[in-house]
Amino acid sequence: MLGVKIAIGGKGGVGKTTVCAVWAQLFTEDGFDVLAIDADPNTSLASAFGIPFERSPEPLIKMKDLIAERTGSGKDAVGAYFKLNPKVSDLPEKYWHEMGRFTPLETPNISGVDAGCLTSNGVKLLVLGAITQAGAGCACPEGAFLKALLTHTILQRQEAVLVDLAAGVEFMGRASVQGIDALVVVVEPGGRSIETANNMVRMAKELGIRSVGAIANKITKDEQIDVIRSQLKDVVLLGSVTYSRSVQEADLGRAAVIGADAELVKQLREAKDSLMDLIAPDVDSEVGDKRFA
Repeated sequence: MLGVKIAIGGKGGVGKTTVCAVWAQLFTEDGFDVLAIDADPNTSLASAFGIPFERSPEPLIKMKDLIAERTGSGKDAVGAYFKLNPKVSDLPEKYWHEMGRFTPLETPNISGVDAGCLTSNGVKLLVLGAITQAGAGCACPEGAFLKALLTHTILQRQEAVLVDLAAGVEFMGRASVQGIDALVVVVEPGGRSIETANNMVRMAKELGIRSVGAIANKITKDEQIDVIRSQLKDVVLLGSVTYSRSVQEADLGRAAVIGADAELVKQLREAKDSLMDLIAPDVDSEVGDKRFA
C-alpha cells in the first residue's frame, strides 16, 4: 500500500499523539515513506518524536503572512472575501521537518528511557496546528487554509499519511478528514473517553469512512479491556496497550516515545498490523493497483 491515510483521534490525554509517533516510525520500518501531520492545537507531536523544543517546527497556522497570501485576505481583513480552496500543493516540502529513523542504543539513559540515534529514511513531520481563538470556527481564512492543506495531504500525497487530530469530535464535524482510509480512536478506561470515541465513530460512519478501529490505552488490568470492548459501538478493537510510566518519563524529558517502552511498541505494532488487515480489502476494492505495489 503506497499511500494509506490514517487519522488518529480521541478525547484529550488518551495517548493519540503517542500512537501517532510510534506508528509513524513503525511504518518507516515497514518500508513506507511516511508523512506525519500534527493537526492538534497543542502541537505536541514533535515532542513525541524527541525533537528539542528549540528545533520544533513552527505551526503553519501561525504563519499569518503565508495564510493571507494563499487565501487572498489581508492580515487585518475582517469579513472580507477569501479563497476557499487556496493553493497549498507546494507547502509540505517547504515546511516539513525531516527526521531519521529511530534506532535504540543498547544502554538506557539515567531516567530509564532508551537513548537512540536517528538514521536515514525516516519520518517527515508537518505541523499544521489548529484554530484556537474563540469564535474563529472554520469560516475564516485560517480555517480554509488548514482544510485545504489537510485535504491535499490526504487525497493527493503518495506517502503513508498519519494525522494526529485535535482532541474531541470537532475535526469530525468539519468533515476535514473525508478521504482517509481509516479512523483510529484511542480510548482510555473511562466513561468520558468511551463516549467521545462512540461519537467519533458515529460521525465517521456518517462521513463514509468505512474502516474504523479503536485502541484501548493505559490499561492497568485485563478487566478494563472487557469493559471498553463491551461499551464501544460499531468499532473493531485493534488492540490494547498497557499503562507505561516509562512513556510518562519520556514525555517529561522530551524523549522519543518509541524508545521508552519495548512492550508498548510491540503492542502498538500488533494493533497497526490489525488495522492494515482491516483496511486492505476496502482500499483494494476502491482503487485497485493505485495504492498497491
